[in-house]
Amino acid sequence: MARGIDYGGMMHRAMQRLIADVLQTVATEGLPGEHHFFITFDTRDSQVQMADWLRERYPDEMTIVIQHWFEDLSVTPEGFHITLNFGNSPEPLYIPFDALRTFVDPSVEFGLRFENHEEEEDEPEEEEPPVAEAPGEEGAKGGAEVVSLDKWRK
Repeated sequence: MARGIDYGGMMHRAMQRLIADVLQTVATEGLPGEHHFFITFDTRDSQVQMADWLRERYPDEMTIVIQHWFEDLSVTPEGFHITLNFGNSPEPLYIPFDALRTFVDPSVEFGLRFENHEEEEDEPEEEEPPVAEAPGEEGAKGGAEVVSLDKWRK
């Protein structure tokens, strides 16, 4: 017999699909208007593919910006490939959706937060999902609302 409906897990997967759809649109049509993304991911995830020097510099997590210069953006059901410029050095990355921690589009004050299980186990459970400002975007109009859905994920 099923234990119940896993709403948290279903929402988590739905938010990953939403990000996949957004990135697929950008891969096909480019970034519209003022849209740009800050994406933070866990560099310790075994599926993340990145240059060794970047992993050494960002051993826990890294935030990338998809805005002015990017190449080779392609999306799979599990993650996305992208080439970004790091100090005039193009570097390919592969980021699985399961490694995502935040996705923020400050141009429209939209953001999502994906917490990992270790953080949930170490911290006491909260009554409501936290709301935070977009990382590094204190100057954005009022900050971006970040919605945490992983509290309910099993």
